[in-house]
Amino acid sequence: MSATLELRSIDQLMAMRFVIPSYQRGYRWTRRQVVDLLDDLYGFQQQAEEMPKDAFYCLQPVVVRPVQDGSWELIDGQQRLTSLTLLLIYLHRQLKDDQQKGQLADLIFSMKFGKRSFNLDVAERTPCMDALFTGKAFDDHGQSESVVNIVNRFQDIEELFPNGLQEGALPFFADWLIENVHLVEITAYSDADAYTIFETMNDRGLSLTPT
Repeated sequence: MSATLELRSIDQLMAMRFVIPSYQRGYRWTRRQVVDLLDDLYGFQQQAEEMPKDAFYCLQPVVVRPVQDGSWELIDGQQRLTSLTLLLIYLHRQLKDDQQKGQLADLIFSMKFGKRSFNLDVAERTPCMDALFTGKAFDDHGQSESVVNIVNRFQDIEELFPNGLQEGALPFFADWLIENVHLVEITAYSDADAYTIFETMNDRGLSLTPT
């Protein structure tokens, strides 16, 4: 099996363009997982001043496979990267400094033919993500489970974001997040390798079927 491992910060990883294979389940994170993520990030960041400057917080790995058009197939990790994208959108909307907002925007989308093309590219989610980014109202009635969950989890982030990170602390947290939160990127170079890694990481006693 051929694969490589690379430790990447959020500003390195989220600048990449990802597509999600059609066989993957939708976005399923619950409010409880948002609570855990925000609590963990806030708790670690508060201790960062007492740690070495190169100390970092590491999330679970993601598995990717290069695609010919220069994008990356996201084999495993869409739950985490979707949630991180929602957090980045929230921070972008709260920050005041245009330069810092632009830095975050590059981790959320790129412009293509005059329209936003989100770095985590799922066509059915684009109208929802665009509304969240711009702060426009979005009616999730009749939308897919993934889209409804995305709207609800963004509302959770708005409601649960730690008070200690508001106002003057927010720009420092945003910089810390994209520079000091890392994920292990596992790159597979064939469909067979990608499936083997995916099966190994997700098998919990009940074997996955080829489908």
